[in-house]
Amino acid sequence: MLPSINRAAMNRCPKLIVSLMSIALASFSLNAAPTIGSAKGWLLVANKGEHTLGIVDPTTYTQVAVVPEDGVTGHEVAASPDGTKAYVPIYGDSGVGKPGTDGTLMRVIDIAARKIVGTVDFGKGVRPHCAMAGPKNGLLYITTEIDNSITIIDPKTLKILGTVPTGQPESHMLAITRDGKRGYTSNVGPGTISVLDLENQKLIRTIPIVPGAQRISLSPDDHWVFTSDQSEPRLAVVDTKTDAISQWIPMPGKGYGTAPTPDGHWLVVALPNVNKVAGINLETMKVEKTVDVPRTPQEVLVRPDGLVAYVSCDASKQVAAINLKDWKVEKLIDAGRGADGLAWAAAK
Repeated sequence: MLPSINRAAMNRCPKLIVSLMSIALASFSLNAAPTIGSAKGWLLVANKGEHTLGIVDPTTYTQVAVVPEDGVTGHEVAASPDGTKAYVPIYGDSGVGKPGTDGTLMRVIDIAARKIVGTVDFGKGVRPHCAMAGPKNGLLYITTEIDNSITIIDPKTLKILGTVPTGQPESHMLAITRDGKRGYTSNVGPGTISVLDLENQKLIRTIPIVPGAQRISLSPDDHWVFTSDQSEPRLAVVDTKTDAISQWIPMPGKGYGTAPTPDGHWLVVALPNVNKVAGINLETMKVEKTVDVPRTPQEVLVRPDGLVAYVSCDASKQVAAINLKDWKVEKLIDAGRGADGLAWAAAK
């Protein structure tokens, strides 16, 4: 709120009011979160090659801070529903299914303070990877690959509450339905999807896809699950009513990260082997848009207002911001080495 000022003083000292207004506005801008369209918040980037969390101002397309993770290394990041905290599982020094160290920790980072404020210790090497907040209960669900499970954490106490078995190795990524009752994991090496009852902490069934599948996402209405074949350039579409493959969508390159637009019209897909992003029309189930991006696009995050898709480009140390109105790269954001996992920290 601007300070109240005596009108007579204003008339005598017009420069005074200008000065005071400037101070007030400057104070407001320092404390307010960035705003674009109807979205407010920060873009978070897991810079796995630098072992840091990048904090990006989406209004200036600038990485304004990096927070050391004190571990090797975070591949993914999730934000708390109130936008104040970031959760970074510390995976290890290798890729999924490859020899290397097995991470044992998850870091909790205060986004405003830009520092680690908590740690979850799993007690053994589990390669924690993808963290997601439950949409109804606020609990954290984290893929713990070595244990073939999802670990459930209370974000208030940072205590482990239980696990959900996936029944498969290399359960790498997780998607959760809007009601928080079902979870779906992509199991990379086996090329399967595990269907999970999150409330009762049980495996429901395993869906065979292909040898080698990567990443996973749900349509906004929870009707479809999407995962990418790593042997052929095609996307599997699984019907959640039958838990079976409904169809395959041919693509101009092998897919990786995927994310739908909030209106359910588009699925945005990273194609790392051809350095492109594809837009699949979910009404026609066909690729109708392609966009050139820097090398090795990995993860896709569609901003909550549906206007922009952010795509991390591992080899280029950049994040491509794609305007979804005209399907053009609006800006390339300089991040860190190995830019990978993305999250949106909303501001209230």
